[in-house]
Amino acid sequence: MSSAPPPAAPHWLQTVLSALGVLGSAGGLAAIAAVIIQRGKFKADAADTLTDAALTLVQPLRARVCELEREALASREELATMRSRVLQLEAAVRSLRRTLEKWRAAVMAPDATLRRIRAIVAESTEPPDL
Repeated sequence: MSSAPPPAAPHWLQTVLSALGVLGSAGGLAAIAAVIIQRGKFKADAADTLTDAALTLVQPLRARVCELEREALASREELATMRSRVLQLEAAVRSLRRTLEKWRAAVMAPDATLRRIRAIVAESTEPPDL
């Protein structure tokens, strides 16, 4: 088993292949170096893009929050007005109830007469304004 030596390539072919290898790997190294150098710029561009997207989303939300705060303030003011009105109505109901109880007692009294009931009703105050 004898092995024959491989045929030798021409010298000029080996030189051309070596030059292409060096140029190819230099181009690859240049691309890698460019990516490393540009990495900071890529990060800055990504941050700018994210900031723009966030601002695009946040601005409508801020406007809506302001609108809701105005509505909440108006609702609180209306609620305070309604509470005040309820207190006034409760006071009026208590007054009317006392008047009604007084009139009922006059009507149900054993010695009730029409003249006496009319006098009690007449001395009662006017009902409160509702």
